[in-house]
Amino acid sequence: MSGLGAVVNVYDVRGRVPQDLDEESVTALAAAFADEVVLPDGDDTVVVGHDMRVTSPQLATAVVEGLAMRGVHVVELGLCSTDELYYASGVRRLPGVMVTASHHPAGWNGLKLCRAGAAPVAEDSGLVQVARRAEQYLSDGLPVVGELGQVSTWDVLVDYAAMLRGLVDLSTVRPLVVVVDAGNGMAGLTVPAVLGVDAGIEPAPVRVIEVHMRLDGRLPHRTGGPLEAESLADLRAAVLEHHADLGLAFDADADRCLVVDELGEAVSPSAITALIGLREVEREQRAGREATVIWNLITSRVVPDLMAAAGARTVRTRVGHSYVKREMAAAGAVFGGEHSGHYYFREFFYADDGLLAALHVLAALGEQQHPMSVLADLYQPYSASGEINLLVPDVDAAKDAVRRAYASGVGPVQVDELDGLTVSHWDGVPQWWFNVRESQTEPVLRLNVEAADEDIMIKVRDDVIALVKGGA
Repeated sequence: MSGLGAVVNVYDVRGRVPQDLDEESVTALAAAFADEVVLPDGDDTVVVGHDMRVTSPQLATAVVEGLAMRGVHVVELGLCSTDELYYASGVRRLPGVMVTASHHPAGWNGLKLCRAGAAPVAEDSGLVQVARRAEQYLSDGLPVVGELGQVSTWDVLVDYAAMLRGLVDLSTVRPLVVVVDAGNGMAGLTVPAVLGVDAGIEPAPVRVIEVHMRLDGRLPHRTGGPLEAESLADLRAAVLEHHADLGLAFDADADRCLVVDELGEAVSPSAITALIGLREVEREQRAGREATVIWNLITSRVVPDLMAAAGARTVRTRVGHSYVKREMAAAGAVFGGEHSGHYYFREFFYADDGLLAALHVLAALGEQQHPMSVLADLYQPYSASGEINLLVPDVDAAKDAVRRAYASGVGPVQVDELDGLTVSHWDGVPQWWFNVRESQTEPVLRLNVEAADEDIMIKVRDDVIALVKGGA
């Protein structure tokens, strides 16, 4: 194949296999990664891992081949979660390649690239150059160096599990019953190691009820992503059946985590961001350090509100892991969260780790006697619309219509275009804000609205939807 434009996006590489992505293109992308990122950064070794998808082993082999052909050594992690790949990149200070399509359906696959220390490689930090070089190699052929890179292996799971358990102390929490839905993804490997005995460490005081824990690259029970309501159905049912304290759902490569309370109700990822953020802020302050927390602009305002009340500094950023990680590193932030269920930790190389976030939730719940629903309510006081996808024939015209209606910025209304269009009345009465962002791949505007009460949220939501439809 010769066209990579359809598979190289803002953050990573994703496509259908073999229609959009095959072994030849992956080999070219890996070689281009070596030439555009690895070698110019002064590195000579890359860690490579892959998830449980049916096509992942052969694509991982293609990655190793492309790197070795450019003289780069490879440490193969084999079957692992994206979190494990970030751990390996961070602890050994090596660039990495993870073969995964994250939450996409079973027929998809892709690559997540990072520099040494788990620093992201995205559209504005090298991915465009990698794609261009790969196109050249697909067209002209791949040059081979005189001495091929050498390949070694590393079973990283035990070391990864030990690090996570060292970051969150569960030794004093009350006994908990937790349902874990791995969605047939990589959490089926990592959860038993971190919470159980598979890694040879002391098990946590948690009884795990397993749902869809068997690794299966066909993803037979749900898509790889846990955000959709139907994806949580089996988890909710199991929580209620077993009278569990909470439920945890992971996406296919296990870097995202969603939480369900004891009533089977989904807990907002913004509430989890606030919960973990306050824990990390308190830890920083106990150590005598100023705490900084990162939040993206569609996260609930409960996050900056509570962090400021706790004496922390907050930094608002665009949506997307590469932006959050960059801001975290620049600010030395202790924690960052996104409403998509990605949670980032300074002690985890500024990378996201769904299982580490889950450990914090277990610790917070187990350190007090209230049920998860009561604990969660403390961190979700506002009314939110959730993300609404609006299909429009002319995205720019629709966004302009909204901008014209709100762009005066009179009084407490604030308007900015950091990522899409955000209009905020949060400093006034009544409190509300909304954001409209255009999709990178389809004629869709994504709308998020939040207000201090539901009536105001509905009014703002309906007004913006009317403007979008009228303007388009």
